Amino acid sequence: MADIKTFFLPDLGEGLPDATVVEWHVKEGDTIKLDAPLVSMETAKAVVDVPSPYSGTVKKLHGAVGDIIETGASLADFEIDPNARQRAEAESTGHHHGPKKGVGSPAPDDASKVIASDDGGEIDSSNGKADREDEGTVVGAMVSGNAVHTEQVSSAGGVKAVPAVRAAAKKLKVDLTRVQPTGAGGVITMADVKNAAANGSAAVGSAPARPAAAQHLAPTLPEPGPAPTRTPVSLAGKAVRTAPPGKEAMGQPEQLKGVRRNMARVMADAHAQVVPTTLVDDADLHAWIGKQDITARLIRAIVVACKTVPALNAWFNGKDLTRTLHPHVDIGIAVDTDDGLFVPALRNADVLDGAGIRAAIKRLRTSVEDRSIPASELSGYTISLSNFGMFAGRYATPVVVPPTVAIIGAGKLSHDVVAVMGGIEVHRRMPLSLTFDHRAATGGEAARFLKALIDDLGLPN
Repeated sequence: MADIKTFFLPDLGEGLPDATVVEWHVKEGDTIKLDAPLVSMETAKAVVDVPSPYSGTVKKLHGAVGDIIETGASLADFEIDPNARQRAEAESTGHHHGPKKGVGSPAPDDASKVIASDDGGEIDSSNGKADREDEGTVVGAMVSGNAVHTEQVSSAGGVKAVPAVRAAAKKLKVDLTRVQPTGAGGVITMADVKNAAANGSAAVGSAPARPAAAQHLAPTLPEPGPAPTRTPVSLAGKAVRTAPPGKEAMGQPEQLKGVRRNMARVMADAHAQVVPTTLVDDADLHAWIGKQDITARLIRAIVVACKTVPALNAWFNGKDLTRTLHPHVDIGIAVDTDDGLFVPALRNADVLDGAGIRAAIKRLRTSVEDRSIPASELSGYTISLSNFGMFAGRYATPVVVPPTVAIIGAGKLSHDVVAVMGGIEVHRRMPLSLTFDHRAATGGEAARFLKALIDDLGLPN
């Protein structure tokens, strides 16, 4: 009888509950060797290549491109080749003395690896990098599950591709609208993007090829059809629709995945736990001398406020009712992307000068955009900043993500009429919003924090 083994999706060393299939490197019926590339999976922060835990024949693939597979769920079935090299039983097969090591748990002989399945096998969880201090995610901590969700690939801009493929196209400067898809249902795969980048057939900025239909001098007129039926009209005399739109005219639901899926979970968890209260005010920048780096000044003001009122530069554990005040200031800076929200940590903001702050923020933003940021830089911040005013909006109620206690929102700069002694003046001002967890900080502490922030931003230099 054939020896059939099932490979279960490990947690890929990031503590995440699921991952999305980006590209299968084999198909059912293929022969594969031990540790050969099996599948590329997209987690909340990166694309991870998962190797085969066996040598043999691929009997079944559990999930198509774009499907979400939860940690511990079946990923692939193998018929073991008895004549090929397999992982030795001494090589951490998952059968050990004492409590059984589950899927995704650390391998006993190498903490940088995780158990790949209940039947044995490991994968490297560090990707060649130093061990991480904690299990970082995009925003907050996650829980595990064991199911498979089938979803439609997103088709933003008329192009069907998963976020990882879009990120790769952006990095390789490939125009997805000019890539010929080979995936099922017209989906652009990772291989399609790599091939287009290699042959230069879809470079960003190059002139698009004209479709054959567009080369005619005159458009083809549609065949005349039956006369339209009369419909009710509005008071303005315009036709109105009296029935719900058909399936073809409606937007179709699709599963959230990757970063956006993680964001939805974390925001819901924060809403359920935190007792948020928001204070708003304006910082007057009229005294500034010359042109100054607004972001660097804002970071410095947050540091000053954290030193003045340490209660908001803290973590709070709602279960144990414990609070941790931090002597250092690590600021989580919200970065908006097409795939969802990232919050990388600006480490040691209290010791950086203006140039160091700008360089660090630029590095973090670049690593977020090309999805190369390590998990260790997506967690552990002590307070957060949302600079939403770069786009629009004056005030907001930003969300505090546990275990942090506070988040600052910076609105769009404006020129306001201000009453002064003897008349009025027009001053440039920055709207500020401070949301804090009222379980961990008092209203007085929050008000003093906001005042310290405003006072520092009001200084000339």
